[in-house]
Amino acid sequence: MTAVTRRDFLMKVSGATVAATAVGGLVGLGADLQPKVARAQEIRIKNAQAHPSVCPYCAVGCGLLVHTVDGQIVNIEGNPQSPVNYGNLCPKGAATYQLHVNPNRLTQVLHRAPGASDWEVWDLDRAMDRVAELVKTTRDETFVERLPNGKLVNHSLGIFSLGGATIDNEWNHLQQKLLRGLGVVAIENQARI
Repeated sequence: MTAVTRRDFLMKVSGATVAATAVGGLVGLGADLQPKVARAQEIRIKNAQAHPSVCPYCAVGCGLLVHTVDGQIVNIEGNPQSPVNYGNLCPKGAATYQLHVNPNRLTQVLHRAPGASDWEVWDLDRAMDRVAELVKTTRDETFVERLPNGKLVNHSLGIFSLGGATIDNEWNHLQQKLLRGLGVVAIENQARI
């Protein structure tokens, strides 16, 4: 005969009480929540267009459905037709909508010109245009078509690319195509998979 401790007894009794109350209360009152849940699901995305997408968090590439109404995102959930995740999402993927609507999301960048002591606030379009301009300038200034011995190389050693583990395969493929097209040979990814 094993001795039952007070803690074991209370844990078993409290767990059974909670389960019985939850099940008995709903069933005993005749509450069927299935229609309510289905109606809530329908209203949540009513009149929304579903756009398949990919979760931005890691290299797994889980499928998302982004629901929009009048061009505004109203819901993001797992895509049940995705062979990667079958509609399931990890906690980070499930929070993708909050990432989009977060009032603390950065929509501007800080830029400090060479030699300046103060930072300027730039919008993202201006910052991206500046990055493209600098990439083009650097590539043009450092591009080598042929080595001194006449060997054709068509490369630029003035640009380096460092990827990360959160980049999915599709993005890595596009990044490789873009950078190889620019003649960049120094391409690295810290994921190493």
